[in-house]
Amino acid sequence: MADKSPVKAAIGKYRWTICTLLLFATTINYLDRQVISYLKEFFCRSTELGGFGWTNKEFSYLTSFFTGVYALMTVGAGRLIDKIGTKLGLAWSLVVWSVFGILNALAGAAVAAHVAIRSLFAVGEAGNFPASNRIVAEWFPKKERALAIGIFNSGSNLGAMIAALFVPWCMVSFGDQLGWKMAFVLTGAAGFVWLIFWFLLYETPKNQRRLSKAEYDYIHMDDVAAQSDDTQQGVPWARLFRYRQTWSFFVGKLLTDGIWWFYLFWLPDYLIKQFKMAPADVRWPTFIVYGIAIVGSVFGGGIPMTLINRGMEVYKARMTAMILIALCPLTVLFTQHFGNPQRYGSLALYLAVGIISIGAAAHQAWSANLFTTVSDMFPKKAVASITGIGTMAGGVGGVLIQLLVGSLRDSFKDAPQTAYFIMFVFCALAYVSAWAIMKALVPRYKLVTDL
Repeated sequence: MADKSPVKAAIGKYRWTICTLLLFATTINYLDRQVISYLKEFFCRSTELGGFGWTNKEFSYLTSFFTGVYALMTVGAGRLIDKIGTKLGLAWSLVVWSVFGILNALAGAAVAAHVAIRSLFAVGEAGNFPASNRIVAEWFPKKERALAIGIFNSGSNLGAMIAALFVPWCMVSFGDQLGWKMAFVLTGAAGFVWLIFWFLLYETPKNQRRLSKAEYDYIHMDDVAAQSDDTQQGVPWARLFRYRQTWSFFVGKLLTDGIWWFYLFWLPDYLIKQFKMAPADVRWPTFIVYGIAIVGSVFGGGIPMTLINRGMEVYKARMTAMILIALCPLTVLFTQHFGNPQRYGSLALYLAVGIISIGAAAHQAWSANLFTTVSDMFPKKAVASITGIGTMAGGVGGVLIQLLVGSLRDSFKDAPQTAYFIMFVFCALAYVSAWAIMKALVPRYKLVTDL
């Protein structure tokens, strides 16, 4: 055992510096995105009480338009990133979403103005995951990719956790009328700090002077020839639909991404309505949910690496991990049973938060592995494009979820528990369904080699 330590030290760890940059980019991405969920109560408060007087359906229009534009733009963003490269691609994405995140403070009370600015904000946000997924494919060998994605993807939880504390703090500290504007301005400004470190520390492996030869060779251990795909042109995305592997990723994202959108945008509302909580009091329950989800993201991303190190083939390890993860959200079926204050009293809140935490952690573990199926089966030059296609599918699923929950909330205005019960049933069953379809489409590992 002692002779292995020097070898590991000689390889180098600069790839994890790159992963850390992606972690913070994703944290900022979700911090900016999550602002509106903690402003919902203010937006939907009656004008007599100082709010905007929106309905639940009008709020769902805001989240749906954002999600829809995000979905449409991920395809174009992935294609653009495959053409111009990851360094400029991710920087461009962050600048766009940060600028329009700040401008959201100028929207006033009009639903249409918020929808328009939030849609432009979505154009920038669409580039984060296609760029980050390709960067992981460029910087990590296959056995480490799910762990790397799990780590950077945990930024979606970190961002949500920060938003859970920061946005209510803004509303209390600055007052409602100024607080909602400051929430947009301050979170939007954070991205420009990240850009400084990005340009100082990031280059592709081929151009990175801080990268040792040993680490470069380790990164490319899976390649037929130890070279980067950076110089290769991207593949027309329409051509990618010919492959079952594309459709497998498409279905996986379509059926499960909307669940995370539901947790992000509607969990505060669920807690307020189910447990009669004040808006400021939902900070810690949501903070806990997203904190536990970080554990799921990192732990779930490490499962395939453990199986691969024990000799299991990459795709089999990935799908084995995913079916185990897909079973965990079935616990969400019992959210409303254990979250019933009439049955369990004050304990009901803790039981419901615990169950939702399992669902959120499972989603993040699932997502870390789902993203990695792309780089498992496609060459690096196509990874951002395929990720964009899948993220588009996930966005479509997100739009449908937002419209559904908004309609259910208005239809069951006097019984929000019923609306949320319906949503939790879908959240519980989606992953097993997605896994079964993915396995049917790609029953055995098959690398795409003719692009």
